Amino acid sequence: MTFRWLMIPLLLSLIACSSNDKKPEEQTEKALYDNARDALEDQSYIVALERYKTLESLHPFGEYAEQAQLEMMFLHYEQSDMESVLAKSERFVRMYPLHPNADYAYYLRGLAAYEMGYGSFVVKYWQDGNANRDVTPLHDAFQYFSDLLIRYPDSPYTVDARARMIFIRERLATQHVEVARYYMKRHAFVAAANRCETVISQYPRTKANGDALALMVEAYQHLNMPEEAEKSLALLETNYPDHPQLGSGTFVATDLPQTDRRTWLEIVTLGFFK
Repeated sequence: MTFRWLMIPLLLSLIACSSNDKKPEEQTEKALYDNARDALEDQSYIVALERYKTLESLHPFGEYAEQAQLEMMFLHYEQSDMESVLAKSERFVRMYPLHPNADYAYYLRGLAAYEMGYGSFVVKYWQDGNANRDVTPLHDAFQYFSDLLIRYPDSPYTVDARARMIFIRERLATQHVEVARYYMKRHAFVAAANRCETVISQYPRTKANGDALALMVEAYQHLNMPEEAEKSLALLETNYPDHPQLGSGTFVATDLPQTDRRTWLEIVTLGFFK
């Protein structure tokens, strides 16, 4: 009798091993999900992702399909595959808009676009800093985070989303100022003034507003538009009295270089192509 009882744990372990050795198509949906989840919790992300993909292919509309999709988004994010995160999150919010964890998909969609915005350059090293940086993903991220806040104001992810939106606004405003500086150096004063107007109108109360106003003063001075220059200067003195270009008590313009007559292609190729 004692021997028979001792054999039971051994038999159970053999049964468990045999179930793990089954081919995926021979396992139940729950077993496939549990195996994928175990790998996820062990931080074996590559193994986990493959198991989730197997589950998805065999049971695309099964009991665990929705939860598996959310966990796959996380795995793609951990592996820095932001395009897959975007694709899966957009598909999820479209197919399961009422899912109790849909806010997580909205949040990850914003995070993916946010990461893409800071990893994407049209030209990696630009003569004037980041003037030619592609900020389209940042615009997308701002909109995605905004969607999250509107749809799920009580979501635990809104605090981080709101902080990132503030940071994005600052970055986009600064980007416009960087482009305006580039235009100033090219003596494209109308384009520079227009960029700065965009900062003031679309990104009010950002840190870049002071620099935008200072550039507007200079641009309008070069355009021989004294009234507009005075208006911009008055705003600068009222709102940013400590701006560096007001340090001496009067406005100090920057020294502009001679017009750079090189083409865009010459600049980005360092003169190899003309």
